[in-house]
Amino acid sequence: MAVILVGGGARSGKSRYALEKARALQGTRAFVATAQPSDEEMIARIRNHREERGDEFSTIEEPIELPRVIAEAKFDVLVVDCLTLWLSNIMFANKIQEIDALESAAQLARGTVIFVTNEVGSGIVPTDNALSRDFRDRAGILNQRIAEISQEVYFMVFGQPLRVK
Repeated sequence: MAVILVGGGARSGKSRYALEKARALQGTRAFVATAQPSDEEMIARIRNHREERGDEFSTIEEPIELPRVIAEAKFDVLVVDCLTLWLSNIMFANKIQEIDALESAAQLARGTVIFVTNEVGSGIVPTDNALSRDFRDRAGILNQRIAEISQEVYFMVFGQPLRVK
């Protein structure tokens, strides 16, 4: 059992690298998608990600109850993509307490859990939008908490993984 965190900016290669890490591990694999098909562009992204994964991964779509999915998973390797979309989902559902449950579930997981997350704190402070500031702050704290319990942490830059931990 291991927890691995792969983070970085938009289009940095996070998801691709997480899938590579998962494919290098033995056993059954699942992919937990936290995105919701809210518009045509997101539907196309979801379709492209499914095609990228191919048949090597079972797909589980869960925008909110991620801790339960991890706790109940019967797979050797679980890729969760992504934590920041999940955070957005739980913030709008008013279920922020799920973060504590996520941390516990990841530590007790049966197999390896590979989390994909966005680094959203490297840009400007959104001074005119309190919700954006709250999200940015919560994302930073969530990423720190998952990094703390992870055995491996990678930061993606220009498609290249930098091992942080």
